[in-house]
Amino acid sequence: MRSDLDQADVRSVSATGVLLGDEERAAVERVLASGMLAQGPEVAAFEVEFSRHVGDRPCVAVNSGTSALLLGLLAIGIGPGDEVIVPSFSFAATANAVALTGARPVFVDIEPTHFCIDPSAVLAAIGERTAAIMPVHLYGHPAAMDRLTAIAAAHGLALVEDAAQAHLAAFGVRPVGTFGSVAAFSFYPTKNMTTGEGGLVVCADEEIARRVRLLRNQGMERRYANEIVGYNARMTDLHAAIGRVQLRRLPDWTAARRRNAEFLTRELQELRGLSVPRVAIPARPAWHQYTVRVPERDRFALTLAGLGVQTGVYYPTPIHRLPAYDLDLDLPQTTRAAGEVISLPVHPALSVAELERVATAVVQAVAQ
Repeated sequence: MRSDLDQADVRSVSATGVLLGDEERAAVERVLASGMLAQGPEVAAFEVEFSRHVGDRPCVAVNSGTSALLLGLLAIGIGPGDEVIVPSFSFAATANAVALTGARPVFVDIEPTHFCIDPSAVLAAIGERTAAIMPVHLYGHPAAMDRLTAIAAAHGLALVEDAAQAHLAAFGVRPVGTFGSVAAFSFYPTKNMTTGEGGLVVCADEEIARRVRLLRNQGMERRYANEIVGYNARMTDLHAAIGRVQLRRLPDWTAARRRNAEFLTRELQELRGLSVPRVAIPARPAWHQYTVRVPERDRFALTLAGLGVQTGVYYPTPIHRLPAYDLDLDLPQTTRAAGEVISLPVHPALSVAELERVATAVVQAVAQ
């Protein structure tokens, strides 16, 4: 690793790496040539191919990760009068999907090491109206699914996985997305793989999958045979065609993310004033983000930017403090994390030289 950086000579190292190439363009052109642009054979094929990565569970592709959460919740009967326990340290879509069903999100704290929902806090929050627990596999690190599944089973609660950031992550021998009644993945451009925009619901059984299919397509499986009131939340064949290409590349990209994370941890773990992310046993993260803790985050981020390293903060404001909710809750680990976390580049497009540049810049930034 280089011991210093000349600020004038360093090209910016991007925080995200959206990888789109000739195969994706060819896939889109194939769909355009077919004339079948809406939900069709590409979507069906994408669902089957994604299912192989989640224990062959039924999969239903939709137009966004938020739609995946919303339709998954509705499909298992979550609605007005229900409460769903969620972490406040996440993207707003986690809670928004609950609120859009008419249910109430109940915000609880995270555990401080892996930034995921604290099972002890979940247990303390269970009440008469609690219908489900929604763990978020934040930054691609699986939540404590052994403890959470036990809590859900003991209290007769549904388990809904927000796996928006956790493609190919695993807890023990099981991939994330295979623990709950439903799980939601996102394919937004900044995720570990993309369809351009889109999401997918993983379902525990075919009955739930059929309800999600009805909900995504105006309540019908057959044209003009509307069985329920539904949404237009379909994924197009254009998006699915991109997703099929990306899915084939995802295992190699995930392996690269894991190598990059191992390199950063090896280089940075002894630094004072910075805490590197830790991996729980038996978790296998997907490393959507490589998130460190720094007490003086703003100064740290400015220094890295001056050294040509882009960073991101996910998330500076807990959901319960956003104007949409504006709740006065005592969630100390959430509050602390929101003020200290910062994510370094870890994406698979990074070269060895760029990784070394990131590590060198972090060493310099911590020393200042």
